[in-house]
Amino acid sequence: MQNIIAVIWDFDKTLVDGYMQDPIFREYGVCGEDFWKEVNALPEKYRKEGVRVNPDTIYLNHFIRYAEEGIFAGLNNARLRAYGKEQKFYPGIPDIFKTTSELLDNDPLCVEYNIKVEHYIVSTGFAEVIRGTSIMDYVKDIWGCELIERETEEGGRIISETGYTIDNTTKTRALFEINKGTNVNPEVNVNSRLSDEQRRIDFRNMIYIADGPSDVPAFSVVKGKGGVTFAIYPKGNMTALKQAEKLREDGRIDMFAEADYSDGTTASMWICNKIREFADRMIKAEKGKRTRVNEAPVHIL
Repeated sequence: MQNIIAVIWDFDKTLVDGYMQDPIFREYGVCGEDFWKEVNALPEKYRKEGVRVNPDTIYLNHFIRYAEEGIFAGLNNARLRAYGKEQKFYPGIPDIFKTTSELLDNDPLCVEYNIKVEHYIVSTGFAEVIRGTSIMDYVKDIWGCELIERETEEGGRIISETGYTIDNTTKTRALFEINKGTNVNPEVNVNSRLSDEQRRIDFRNMIYIADGPSDVPAFSVVKGKGGVTFAIYPKGNMTALKQAEKLREDGRIDMFAEADYSDGTTASMWICNKIREFADRMIKAEKGKRTRVNEAPVHIL
């Protein structure tokens, strides 16, 4: 029985108000707006030089360059993780993680069928920052960008190379890894041929939550395979609301709401309701299987 419901979250502007790098800019006295302008100009710069770059992850090289030049002096993985404590979460975070993780615990049928909720983060941001946040008490696994360090002449360590990257398209690979369970079963590869029954988490049991158009590939995979999708927009941001509405009109998402996950809000109620709907469907399907097994042949009169 596929008994796991996966709630899969983007991070920047989905769980936090802004970007996870904002505390880094504040500490080092760097203008975040200027930094991202520089990053956004890099693909065109390199195109003119005959080099194609990934616009989603070229920012990693810029961070490394700033570290090497001393602008981000001493920036290493330990410091990145420490910035996790400085994230500005939207209202209701991390409470919604705890609420949904425990939502089915008091339901006798869910306990009988061992139906449970798992949370995942899939982000183009720094994995180490996410690891330093308070939500990690409730998160099964994360996919994010990993950086390699080198030792400095002074004996410290700084970020120096990219080790693993996630972009807006390869987020879909992470979804298939969650689907197949590669993170919990190292013998299974994302390219392994598995039947639907052999996969750890059915796509129909996934809820994908993100903030905008950059997540269209992931929205499309989850929704196209029977899961549900949800978009978040910041309070009072009319542009973001229209963007979310356009995603709904285009069939990318099932629902959207203001970025507030507190009890009683639309976001909280919708997510909790979908978890219960999924659990009810799983119980009904399993009961149907057991009924068919228990039906004994009888003599035909």
